[in-house]
Amino acid sequence: MPALRVLVTRPQPQADEWVARLRAAGFDAVALPLLHIAEAPQPPLRAAWADIAAAAVHALVFVSPNAVSRFFAARPPGTHWPAQVWAAAPGPGTAQALMDAGVPAASVLQPAADSQSFDSESLWQRMDALPWNGRRVRVVRGEGGRDWLAQRLQEAGAQVDFLQAYGRGAPAPHAAQAALIADALAHPDNFIWLFSSSEAVGYLPALAPAGADWSGARALASHPRIAQAARDVGFAQVAGVPPAFDAVCAALRDAERPLQHPPRP
Repeated sequence: MPALRVLVTRPQPQADEWVARLRAAGFDAVALPLLHIAEAPQPPLRAAWADIAAAAVHALVFVSPNAVSRFFAARPPGTHWPAQVWAAAPGPGTAQALMDAGVPAASVLQPAADSQSFDSESLWQRMDALPWNGRRVRVVRGEGGRDWLAQRLQEAGAQVDFLQAYGRGAPAPHAAQAALIADALAHPDNFIWLFSSSEAVGYLPALAPAGADWSGARALASHPRIAQAARDVGFAQVAGVPPAFDAVCAALRDAERPLQHPPRP
C-alpha cells in the first residue's frame, strides 16, 4: 500500500509553505491550490498605512495570512507598527504571520490557544471585553466575506470599515492539476484532502470530471463550515481538525494508521 498522499488546497504561497513543512515532518504532501489570490489596488493599502501612522485607527482585523502578506507588502519603508494599535487575527496562522511581519506580540489579539475552533466567534470572545465605543476598526480581507465580527463591533459602538487587500477566485485549470485530481478520484484510499476554505472547496467540482464520485474520498477540514462544504460536494469521510500545524500532523498520523496496519483477516 503506497503512503498516504496529502493534498494541500491552500492558496499560494501558503500551499508550498505547508507542503515543505509537512514533507519535513515525514508526510508525502503536494500542493493543489483551489483558490487563486490576486493583487488589489495599492493606493487604498498605502492610505491605510497612513491612518496607522497617524493613530487614526484603533484596530485592524486580518482575516487570513494572505490579508497580512498583501497589506504589509504595501508598508512604506521604515514604517513600524505602533504598539497602541491592535492587530486581530482569527487563528494562530494569521497571528503568527502578523508577528513575523513585525507586529509586537503584545499588540496581537487572537483566540485562546485552547479554543474549540479558530474563527470570528472565538476571536470575539477575546475582543468583547475591550472598549470599542467610538473606536475605529478596519477589517482587512479579500473580496466579500463574513460580516459577523464587524456586526458585533458595530453593536459595541465601533466605526467599522473594510479594506480589500486581495482578490479571490477559482484557480486557472492546468494539466498537472487535472491529473492529480483524476488520480485522487481513481485511488481515494491513497489520498487525503486538507481543506481550509469553504470557498476553495466550492471550486473543486468545476475542476473535476463531470459526475465525479467523491464518496470514497477522505478530507480534513479546519472548521465545521468547511467540513459541511466538503460533504455538500460529496465527501463522505470528513474530519474536523484545528488549523494549527501540530494538530494537522496528529490527525494525518491517525489517518495513516489504518493504511500502515491493516486489520488481520
